[in-house]
Amino acid sequence: MLLVGTLVLSACAPTATPAQTVAETPAETAGTEATEAPAAAAPAADASSIQIPEIEEGKFNIAFVYVGPIGDGGWTYAHNEGRLYLENELGDAIHTAYLETVPEGADAERVIRNLARAGFNAIFTTSFGYMDATAVVAEEFPDIYFVHVSGYKKNATNFANLFGGMESMKYLVGMIAGARAAADGKTTIGYIAPFPIPEVIRHFNAAALGMRVTCPECVMEIRWIFTWFDPNLERQAAESLIESGAGVVITGADTTGPVQAADELGVYGVGYDSRNSCDVAPDTCLTTPYWEWGPFYVQMVQQMIDGTFVPEDLYFDVDSGALGLLGFMEGQEPSPAVPEEVIPQVREVLDQMLAGEFNRFDVFTGPINNNKGEEIVPAGVSLTQSDLEGIDASIAEQTGREACTFCMNWLAEGISPEAELP
Repeated sequence: MLLVGTLVLSACAPTATPAQTVAETPAETAGTEATEAPAAAAPAADASSIQIPEIEEGKFNIAFVYVGPIGDGGWTYAHNEGRLYLENELGDAIHTAYLETVPEGADAERVIRNLARAGFNAIFTTSFGYMDATAVVAEEFPDIYFVHVSGYKKNATNFANLFGGMESMKYLVGMIAGARAAADGKTTIGYIAPFPIPEVIRHFNAAALGMRVTCPECVMEIRWIFTWFDPNLERQAAESLIESGAGVVITGADTTGPVQAADELGVYGVGYDSRNSCDVAPDTCLTTPYWEWGPFYVQMVQQMIDGTFVPEDLYFDVDSGALGLLGFMEGQEPSPAVPEEVIPQVREVLDQMLAGEFNRFDVFTGPINNNKGEEIVPAGVSLTQSDLEGIDASIAEQTGREACTFCMNWLAEGISPEAELP
């Protein structure tokens, strides 16, 4: 309780505290990093201590800004896999570089500006807290392309945003976790949540809705950690959930620590972000919803090179091929920990998703109640993209987007009735 209180008091804004200061690592060595749970977090440095990589003349130079280390086994690892895919596909025409563990906020703005000054042709920033910084620098450097992952801002000339409907995969995760809980007679499922922003909220809401399909009596408990990457806090949150009776722990954060902690304490885990997240506990990790960023990186960079790039709000779903669910994609087999009876159920819905017949809007189609039993979304009504992203009136005015009606600031039925958004 003291830990939770401290976190709540210290979290005045959704900005991550990175784990360590890491100077730019040469692109050719990136694929050799370890993928097991990373070491404990160390204090972050300011932007002045971060070494800016050099460009290569005669090539299209692309820089990637990461919120964690590429060895996190999750979010940053998956983005770096996308970068390596980009290098492999476009070859000598491009040069890529990256910066790890860059603090969000003002430090990020200085880093992004320094990358632009260094002569990079395109800069990809890969955490929600980089959004405003990227928008500012994009206006200062109109001849450089900028892409921000997970936000909602863009401009008409050189700044786009990119994200995807991971909530669809989280819905399937909920189905699997619910089936496991029902089979074990442990009806508490835990979810580790980084920040109270719409992205995180819609993910665990989708998981709760999926959970209720296979285990209507199950209750989801949330632990807020107010960071994207902190191996110690992630493990502590998992341990807290297990002590409270959770038989399955789902993580929404960046490392494999919770999956490993669940295994060590005799329960089941669900990873996130990268297809290798179950490697630390293959016998007890049920699945991992993961990202395949590479094809979109290639598409966008090729358009930049060709001069056909048009900034947009690019938000893909399962039928894009850029989202995966470990054990259920072509050529994969479900973990032996997944109850056999739920496998055809999950495959049926996944097939519909892959065919474009069931998407994130179908996941969030009413009737949907909140965790207090009050109707939030009426029967037959589907949330809009603005609802999912929490585009309220003030954001709509800034961005020209449609304002949300059922803004993603509520907890879905199935989440503990005592739970509140921080």
